[in-house]
Amino acid sequence: MSSGELPERLKIILRDLGTLIAAHAPSEVAIEKVFVNVNPHSTLLLGQARGAAISAAVLAELPVSEYTALQIKQAVVGHGQAAKEQVQEMVRRLLALPAAPSADAADALACAICHAHGGQGLRGLVISKPRQRRGRLR
Repeated sequence: MSSGELPERLKIILRDLGTLIAAHAPSEVAIEKVFVNVNPHSTLLLGQARGAAISAAVLAELPVSEYTALQIKQAVVGHGQAAKEQVQEMVRRLLALPAAPSADAADALACAICHAHGGQGLRGLVISKPRQRRGRLR
């Protein structure tokens, strides 16, 4: 990658996420924390892309929550050592999708699911309807 390509890619990430934020008006942003990869150069590039994404959220004055891959997998699959295919299948089931999303889409959706559940997994999710007694919830 030439020295001019990286700033252009970061500019595209920042600009396009800003456009998406303006179009969809989210109230908050969740993002996966950087992990240390075997290849330090790849880790650095990922960190720069995350920085551009976080900057887009900050410029839109949105709160940003970060989750580790372990937290995300625990929230969606139930254990932190889940394979990508397990994450894809659980995302498909949880969101009632007709087919499993791509690995990258599943990762993004899993991060959103983790955030929606307070980063604590599915343990706090209310599955049954509230019960009533004499017209009152109990």
